[in-house]
Amino acid sequence: MTTLTASATTPTAPDLEPLRVAVHGDVIGPSDPRYDEARRVYNALHDKRPAVVVRAADAADAMAAVSFARDTGLPLAVRGGSHSAAGYGTCDDGLVLDLGRMRGIRVDAERRTARAEGGCTWRDFNHATHAFGLATTGGVVSSTGIGGLTLGGGMGHLSRRYGLTCDNLLGADVVTADGTLVRCDADHEPDLFWALRGGGGNFGAVVSFLYRLHPVTTVLGGPTFYPLDGDVPRRWRELVADSPEEFNTLFAVLLGPPVPFLPERWHGRPVCAVITCWSGPEDQDGTIRDRLTALGPVLGQYVARMPYPVVNTLFDADLPPGLYHYWKGNFSRDLSDGAIDVHMSFGESLPSLQSDTIVFPVDGACHRTGPTETAFACRDASFSTAFGPSFADPADTERNVAWCRAYDAALRPHTDEAGYVNFLSDDDQGRVRANYRQNHERLVETKRRYDPGNLFRINHNITP
Repeated sequence: MTTLTASATTPTAPDLEPLRVAVHGDVIGPSDPRYDEARRVYNALHDKRPAVVVRAADAADAMAAVSFARDTGLPLAVRGGSHSAAGYGTCDDGLVLDLGRMRGIRVDAERRTARAEGGCTWRDFNHATHAFGLATTGGVVSSTGIGGLTLGGGMGHLSRRYGLTCDNLLGADVVTADGTLVRCDADHEPDLFWALRGGGGNFGAVVSFLYRLHPVTTVLGGPTFYPLDGDVPRRWRELVADSPEEFNTLFAVLLGPPVPFLPERWHGRPVCAVITCWSGPEDQDGTIRDRLTALGPVLGQYVARMPYPVVNTLFDADLPPGLYHYWKGNFSRDLSDGAIDVHMSFGESLPSLQSDTIVFPVDGACHRTGPTETAFACRDASFSTAFGPSFADPADTERNVAWCRAYDAALRPHTDEAGYVNFLSDDDQGRVRANYRQNHERLVETKRRYDPGNLFRINHNITP
């Protein structure tokens, strides 16, 4: 299986001189002293050796890199923030188009929009928009790239109030397989624009995104910890159903982290947690805290008013670059008692402090977009679950992967066949059709139009 083995061979580099002439950014081959750093990605499970890494400085560089890969027959991987759980930001013996240098952002406060280049992270984006008291739905780890999250759909702390990230996408500039730069939005190349909103990286390299913004300044945010007890998620399930859309919470099963507001006796022991982001009025903060207290015995809590960008960083310290990650994910129409029993059972055997299960609500504003309005198809889901081990020692890979697969098998009877593409591993290619449901055939037709040769195939691939 590709996720368990690293390439041991050094790729034979093609003649890179034509590429160096065409590119203003960095062109890094295997003999370059920067090569090992340039090929490294967030998830250390994917230790690939590309033939060349192009660190694009602008859209023209991206166009040159895509054309070079097509003309030479090299596999092409596009890297934004480098967070792909499946390792799709790198490849063996191919060309990696790294957009990480392209991080410009322009906020139009009057129109409440922001244009952001494809290498931006959510830390970059939130910093830029917060200066104007604005935000859009982003992820929950600030080093995540805006590109991968948006193209897969995008769930985060503002989803219930403002919809998925892709629901807030107004337009994009895309380098397609023929090496041209295409502008797309509701009026220009509408089929491509439709496909980008949930269809992943199948249709081109997106070098800029235009987002709708919303007024968000401070939020009441942070974690509350409870014992590992099935009554907590059952009460949380009721809380979600009975909460205003401004009240976004994530449910988690994890090992108690070594934080000062959680008693030491709970450090490293299985617990439940609810991560809060209340973007409503500050005078209701007390009511929100009371509702959290009612979920179960509180072991520890840090819930406070904070700037919105801060709530997006709460997981950062626990998930630094360089860990090994193997994830699975599922959608479900409800959080059934059977699913809760599985979560509690596997919560007892979490393999490491960085491993966890997180359940995202996918309701509220997410349901106001129809199932065929964007490529993101699972609009009838109410929850999206991400689970899997994160660990530091590669020697633990086999044990951790086996644990995650057993967890997945136990959970499947209680969930839908589809899963959120940003939570899936590279051995989940067989789920692509199920993930896109009624939208799959239209995605195939769009793929045939914009990438008939399947140049953009290092992803959860929609084959033409």
